[in-house]
Amino acid sequence: MSVTGGKTGPSLTQEILNHLGLANKTAAWGTLGTLRNFLSFSVDKDVQRLLRAIAGQGVDRDAIVDVLTNRSREQRQLISRAFRERTQQDLLKSLQAALSGNLERIVVALLQPAAHLDARELRTALKDSGSVEDVAVEILATRTPSQLQECLAVYRHDFKVEAEEDIKCATKGILRDLLLALAKGGRESYAGIIDYNLAQQDVQALRQTEGPSAEGTWVFILTHRNPEHLVRVLDQYQWCTGHKPEKTIRDRFHGAAQVALLSLALVIRNTPLYFADKLHRALQETEPNYQVLMRILISRSETDLLSIRAEFKKKFGKSLYSSLQDAVKGDCRSALLALCRAEDL
Repeated sequence: MSVTGGKTGPSLTQEILNHLGLANKTAAWGTLGTLRNFLSFSVDKDVQRLLRAIAGQGVDRDAIVDVLTNRSREQRQLISRAFRERTQQDLLKSLQAALSGNLERIVVALLQPAAHLDARELRTALKDSGSVEDVAVEILATRTPSQLQECLAVYRHDFKVEAEEDIKCATKGILRDLLLALAKGGRESYAGIIDYNLAQQDVQALRQTEGPSAEGTWVFILTHRNPEHLVRVLDQYQWCTGHKPEKTIRDRFHGAAQVALLSLALVIRNTPLYFADKLHRALQETEPNYQVLMRILISRSETDLLSIRAEFKKKFGKSLYSSLQDAVKGDCRSALLALCRAEDL
């Protein structure tokens, strides 16, 4: 396989080997999450245990954490419905009344349907200009097309406004164009056919450094092409230019737009590593960023948290579990550790 520019691209064998990493093979290998359906699941027993945990003289936080962090999201929804049918009370409100602080926040997140949690997090980010590019890229770029559409539908229903309208109000310029493109969900699906000609065309388009449309070209290609195609484009771009496309992004873009594009490029290349980096930054703050920790550990617990753990250990030389043990304090510590699940030796 060759590309323009006088250089020979990587061989097909090299290309195949470069894309065999387990971290990116969730679909092929099945779930790489830490949380699966609890095999001995009994909705009646769980309802009774939660009732005892909140109805006694003291709240049994350990029992609450044990139930909610050992059941899949689907099973937690079944527990919520059964709790209402048997007690005529709302489980979420009952637990909110019994808990406080970060443990209350994580319990609320665990009991919400995934789309509702994503919609709430996205809305909060769009109303807080300090975290727009961070949270919005995470949600808009890492969810499946169906998950994204459900999130945006919930957003519209709960907040009586389209997410795109809030994006327009909260952002501007290249960042706005990028987030709007992601929110439209117009990314091509992978048909299983490698289009080498299109890959070469995209590489050459990204190499164009002059003209008012150059920045828009980066946004269009990174938000519309399918991830399998884009990994090939980014690799060939580096082969042709002698430097990573991330360097061009740093040279060409600035501020929040640069941060968002760099994040998007990492999502495309290695989604588990993207999340590992975010978790590491959240743990390195003077006070751990509990909202980031909760959101990622919950949202990825049934998808690819094992892969994220592997990338974390590989890059930072210390397991995610140990890092959480050292940094996290308070009553939500046991819940976050339970979602992480185990030590990586």
